[in-house]
Amino acid sequence: MVKNDNTEQEYKLKKSRPAVWVFMWIMAIIWLIIAIVPFFFMVLNSFKGQFEMLMNGIFSMPEQLYLDNYAEILSGGFFRYLLNSVIVLVVSLVILLFISAMAAYPLSRFKFKLNQPIYALIIACMSIPMHITLIPIFKMMNKIGLYDSIWALIGPYVAFAIPISVFILTAFMKGIPVEIEESAAIDGCSKYKIFFSMILPLSTPGLSTLAIYNGVTMWNEFSFSYTLTQSASARTLPLAVWDFQGQYSMNTPMIMAVLTLTVLPMIILYVIMQDKLIKGMTAGTVKG
Repeated sequence: MVKNDNTEQEYKLKKSRPAVWVFMWIMAIIWLIIAIVPFFFMVLNSFKGQFEMLMNGIFSMPEQLYLDNYAEILSGGFFRYLLNSVIVLVVSLVILLFISAMAAYPLSRFKFKLNQPIYALIIACMSIPMHITLIPIFKMMNKIGLYDSIWALIGPYVAFAIPISVFILTAFMKGIPVEIEESAAIDGCSKYKIFFSMILPLSTPGLSTLAIYNGVTMWNEFSFSYTLTQSASARTLPLAVWDFQGQYSMNTPMIMAVLTLTVLPMIILYVIMQDKLIKGMTAGTVKG
């Protein structure tokens, strides 16, 4: 009787699989359309003249590839904004990943009385709204002399990304077999050597996922960049979009060109690191 029930359940499961896959494909296609239409609109209109979009329609093909939009932007200080964003992103990610890994390792491995309270405190920091810290951070940067420089952005970027990064890395490191560390300890390796030569290399998928996740957030961050910088020499790409929007308020294709150049580095980064991102997201989901 039990065998017949199991056979019937397996038959129903196999029968329902095609319908489930069809539904999943339909939802995936709908989501793809939602995601790609704005990008297609942005790139398409960036190659149009100032009034061509209004005369021919927003989804009409360009009469010709109007490259003057890109030429004017690239000659107007765009590379300065790009360099500032790259410096802030790289320095912030290096500091963030190092601190997060150093914090996640003892929280995932060592047993001590303050383990759970410290972990809970770090997780609680995820609920702090970013905008309520703008004025205190602004005053602090003024006092220490970092206001209106790209270095003023690194501290807030790292601080607000640490809680989620520690949370993810702690869960990731718990999935690394303890036997590896025990074998290394028997061979005489110290905790520091185990961490740098074994735990960090094994955590590469998780670190790569965090690098992409936090990198996109830092690349597009506007509030701190607008509050802590004033001169054009210290501003990042989101403020370049803001400045160009004010400068070319009546030239929508020019603004579309700025947006295209702004998102292009993140798209290239994702294409290069997409395999590591997928590995980091799926690592630890299957055990045994």
